[in-house]
Amino acid sequence: MGAILASGAYDGAIWTQGSPRIEETLYWFNLLLDTHLPICGNAAQRVHGMISNDGPKNIVDSVEYIASRIWADEAGRNRAGMVLVAEQRVYAARDVMKGDARPGGFLLAGGHGGILASVGHGGQPRLLYAPISRHSWCSDVNIARLPEEVVGLHGRMVRIKTDASGLLETAIPKVSVVKDASYYEDEALAGPEQQVDIIALLQYSLQHADLAGLAVEGLSPYGKPASPSRTRALLRAVYSGLPVVFCGRGNTEGFAVQMPPFIAGANLTVTKARLLLMACLMKFGALPAAADPLHPTAAESAAILTSVAQYQAIFDTH
Repeated sequence: MGAILASGAYDGAIWTQGSPRIEETLYWFNLLLDTHLPICGNAAQRVHGMISNDGPKNIVDSVEYIASRIWADEAGRNRAGMVLVAEQRVYAARDVMKGDARPGGFLLAGGHGGILASVGHGGQPRLLYAPISRHSWCSDVNIARLPEEVVGLHGRMVRIKTDASGLLETAIPKVSVVKDASYYEDEALAGPEQQVDIIALLQYSLQHADLAGLAVEGLSPYGKPASPSRTRALLRAVYSGLPVVFCGRGNTEGFAVQMPPFIAGANLTVTKARLLLMACLMKFGALPAAADPLHPTAAESAAILTSVAQYQAIFDTH
């Protein structure tokens, strides 16, 4: 898509998709596509032909937004990133999430801004503000800035793209979502071995994936898992080569705190943090695994901290 938009024949693009997952696709575009032009995402909660169906209005509003060029900076580059247009609101791709199944049932995640513009009310659309999180042409993980190959799990080389613009399907990392909650474990049996979901995901990833990680939805707002034994199981994953990012559960307005060697997911939802971790894996590759993940040496721990710092820099700016 980036190459098509770069042809000069288009002012932007409209992406239509079902509402349950469009927020994920738009954020993926926001991170990966190297383009100066906007992409508007549209979904509908009422089917075509139903009274007051919202789909056609959202598409018309997207056309109006693109044609207005309120998204363009002084150099003509998109300063707003990819957006979702619904019910006359323009949402930042990073901050939007589906709330319910009514028209306009999209919410802001993270509690800090998110509605970039209004459109479709008559008169000129108005850009209210532009996000400072890096996106599209200035994203550090867009396709143009990804390497051709990285080191994956077990030291295997992983091909990322065919050339400067072609991302390989086989390069897409496996990043699993781990849910956490208070009272998750039986205190009488507390221990890392009780965390069967984490252990199973780790074992499967090591056997079947070249690039893998875990996105953890922990306590709100700081993202910390509720139990120490769960944290120790996640440490085993980190020292096995899998980066782990912490996010607060729900629509947290706080920022996940940095607890190295874990990555802090800022105020991202775990859904969005998963996508950003996937992009980071394609840029940096797997973490340098310890020979014995249960007993890493000081040198191995230091190497992992250095690698995690690269990931953290991306999470702090995207």
